[in-house]
Order: sequence, then C-alpha cells, then structure tokens
Amino acid sequence: MAMNTKSATLAPSVKAEVFASTRVSAMPRTAYVARKTQTTVAGQSDSGTFAPIMRVARDVLGKKEFNKLRGKGIQIHSQVIGNFCAYVGVEKRQQQGMIRQAKKTGEKLGFLI
Repeated sequence: MAMNTKSATLAPSVKAEVFASTRVSAMPRTAYVARKTQTTVAGQSDSGTFAPIMRVARDVLGKKEFNKLRGKGIQIHSQVIGNFCAYVGVEKRQQQGMIRQAKKTGEKLGFLI
C-alpha cells in the first residue's frame, strides 16, 4: 500500500519512469542465441544467386581456365568503374571504395566461389 500512496503523489512522467525501470529489472533475461553465419574462405562464397552457374562453369572449364576468365572479368569490371569515376570526377579514394563494394556484392551474389 505504501508504494501505491507514493506513486499517487508523483507526477505522471515520474510514475512512468518508475514503472518502466521496475518492469525492465523484473523481466527474465533471455539467453543469447548465436546466429548461423556464413564463413567465406579467401573471399569465396558457396551461396548466392549465381553460385550454381559459377560452379558449373568452373567444372566445365576447369579450375585454371575458370580462374583466368574470372580474373579477366574482374579486371574489365574494375576498368569500367575506373572509367566511370574518371568521367564523373570521383576521387581515387572513393573509386577504391566502389571497387571494394563491387567485390562485396560479387561475394553475396555468388560470383566469387
């Protein structure tokens, strides 16, 4: 009863703070659940939209020829980004950031298997 009398004399905003603080501490703590994370080895991904196509291409062409062709594609894509940045007037640091972002996107899509 003493708590009801005390809370009745407090301002509404103070009552809300007191109530919120007591409710949070009274709630049971939940255990941390680790999420399943996808690990990549040397920038390689086994999942993504294009991963199955890339696996088939690697199996058909052979690993050496596949890596050569993929390297050429990455080189051309980096040149396109560089030409775009030169045309628009983007600084070198931002250009490098765009190339890093393209690599991350390629990993997510499954191009780097």
